[in-house]
Amino acid sequence: YSCSRSTLSRRHWQQTTSRAVKDSEQHKLNLQQEAELVKYIQELTTRRLPPTREMIRNFASAVAQETLSDSWVTRFLHRHNNCLLPRWASAMDSNCHYAESYTKYKQYFDILYSKIDKYNVEPENTYNMDEKGFMIGVIGRSKRVFNKRQYERKEVRQSIQASNWEWVTVLACVCADGSALPPGIIYEAAGPAIRSSWVDDIKPEQHLAHFTTSPTG
Repeated sequence: YSCSRSTLSRRHWQQTTSRAVKDSEQHKLNLQQEAELVKYIQELTTRRLPPTREMIRNFASAVAQETLSDSWVTRFLHRHNNCLLPRWASAMDSNCHYAESYTKYKQYFDILYSKIDKYNVEPENTYNMDEKGFMIGVIGRSKRVFNKRQYERKEVRQSIQASNWEWVTVLACVCADGSALPPGIIYEAAGPAIRSSWVDDIKPEQHLAHFTTSPTG
């Protein structure tokens, strides 16, 4: 194995240590602590809660009992790039995540296609209306650290967001022939958070828009 007798002798008599052990002594966390941190990040990914760099820094600082730098996080991720993967990700409302299932999607499209065939619905009479919610005060995408295997297998690519945020909903309606209706915007409810000045520049003769409020949104 091209290893000198003197090197083996020093290792045997514990006069020297392995490179891995030496490196661990220079790190803020030892090998076991880093392995546990990697395992915890992977568990969070499985729970659809991949952590941010700041969260990882806080976890490690608590273990090391000192404040670690962002550079430490960079080196940590580089050391474990075989199992951890930083990526930009969008957040999904927790209620939406738990409501999703392949069975529900399949059932929906099976019913849809059966009705189209039954009533011979033409494309120009087919509209799809969908809604997109935006959480007020929440950035659309953030840098998260994933379990590399789960991310590459497309098992987890989003993070779950708490469902107790204020929402603004946009309604879009597009026809199968390519035309579209003007979008609609729904605020959570009528109240002091809604300002009439937001729509002062809207001119009915120039913009296809209609505004109204109700106690429930």
